[in-house]
Amino acid sequence: MIEDKMVSVIIPVFNVSDYLEKCVLSVIKQTYKNIEIILVDDGSTDGSLQLLMNYADKYPIIRVFTQTNKRQGAARNLGLRSARGEYVWFVDSDDRIEP
Repeated sequence: MIEDKMVSVIIPVFNVSDYLEKCVLSVIKQTYKNIEIILVDDGSTDGSLQLLMNYADKYPIIRVFTQTNKRQGAARNLGLRSARGEYVWFVDSDDRIEP
């Protein structure tokens, strides 16, 4: 059954500190609870990484990874290599998703 399967939500992040809260909270508020959130900072210079670390401290379902700026595709690939879920969902860091 799908209810037993973990979903890895991968969010690449690069200089989007103004959008992060709405994005991350929209994933946390999902009605499906068997999720992990993988936040991959791609060398942000605007304080995004500190925000990600704050979310990881507050929510145990969040894991944060960092890399030098290699672009969105490389950030997604790092997230994929780190994912534990059977299913993967990519969310852009300036998006919000409905429950």
